[in-house]
Amino acid sequence: MPSLDEEELFLPSTPGKFKDRSNTMHRQFHRCFASTSTLFLWALFLVALTASYLSFQSFVDSGSRYFSSTWGGIHWEKQVRTSAQVRRANGFSVLVTGAAGFVGTHVSLALKKRGDGVVGIDNFNNYYDPSLKKARKSLLNAQNIFIVEGDINDAQLLAKLFDVVAFTHVMHLAAQAGVRYAIENPHSYVHSNIAGLVTLLEACKTANPQPSIVWASSSSVYGLNEKVPFSESHRTDQPASLYAATKKAGEEITHTYNHIYGLSITGLRFFTVYGPWGRPDMAYFSFTRNILQRKPITVYRGKNRVDLARDFTYIDDIVKGCVASIDTSKKSTGSGGKKRGPAQYRIFNLGNTSPVSVPMMVGILERQLKVKAKKHMVEMPGNGDVPFTHANISLARRELGYKPTTDLQTGLKKFVKWYLSYYGHNHRKSVK
Repeated sequence: MPSLDEEELFLPSTPGKFKDRSNTMHRQFHRCFASTSTLFLWALFLVALTASYLSFQSFVDSGSRYFSSTWGGIHWEKQVRTSAQVRRANGFSVLVTGAAGFVGTHVSLALKKRGDGVVGIDNFNNYYDPSLKKARKSLLNAQNIFIVEGDINDAQLLAKLFDVVAFTHVMHLAAQAGVRYAIENPHSYVHSNIAGLVTLLEACKTANPQPSIVWASSSSVYGLNEKVPFSESHRTDQPASLYAATKKAGEEITHTYNHIYGLSITGLRFFTVYGPWGRPDMAYFSFTRNILQRKPITVYRGKNRVDLARDFTYIDDIVKGCVASIDTSKKSTGSGGKKRGPAQYRIFNLGNTSPVSVPMMVGILERQLKVKAKKHMVEMPGNGDVPFTHANISLARRELGYKPTTDLQTGLKKFVKWYLSYYGHNHRKSVK
């Protein structure tokens, strides 16, 4: 069949008429353009619809986070402001981190009792039984102390707190405690004791006004130091545990923020704090539990069968040192994150100055509980513990008026009384 040339494609369908090729091409182009425009409009519509959906979903998600959050909102802000209200002349407004912890609870109650404003923050982690922390929280709530459930690594939360309240002081007691637990969960120490500290210091440096800071270091920083009693001037560059290393790092970090940003900072090296509402992971606490349950207790000895000794310090004495540190703190000198002049930087030992051997401590518990302990004596493993601690408190005595008054026998008597009233002889409440 002969092929059709291009002209035949434009032959008229009606005899005697011819198609105009240029007009036909124009119409085809117009139809094509119209079709493309329609597709473009549909595409725009779909894009707009998708964007609207994503925007709505984002709104729903943010709203869900807002309503499910443990902080934020008008009512929450009112609770924070009310708790921070100062009720004495020349009083302070204090943010206490780790407020549901052992020391944090006692310090918060002491500050509130004398008329200072107190707001607490605690993440209620499960390092030990959270129900004990919840019970401490109830004590604080009963005294109108509001506790924010949150983490000191939450920069937005800290910024919000400083936005709501112009805190004059921060009592930083939140930390991952315990020497031996570092072997099991080392990252928790870096998260709380280093990252958390830096996050808090960042919030403090940008706050207006900058608060003065008092924070808990530890006697553990003395590490392998063999000079006794331990003095603030002694070397602290030989930590024996990761916990000690993070506390030593904290001292270096706080010094840096003091030097660069003008934050007034006081570090307190606590020596084996004990007493009512204490930590279940501490030896005196676990010994009490096991002695009452007629279970054996493990008592460590140092080299050459030397008994371990600790400078046990009763909680009320520690609280006095903490409060005195706040009272003698000078104002920070920074503004807008910039240093305006030299700022106060201090470190103090807070101890009892009367070390007691662990076997002697067990003997006191036996007499108070009227139960003979089943002792299992073993050599101290290389898990970060040190053989003894002994505080030189002459600097704290001179600068803070610090004077501990409770000996171990008196203090353990008060602890046992609390323990039996809280847990009972039958131990119906769990102790972990």
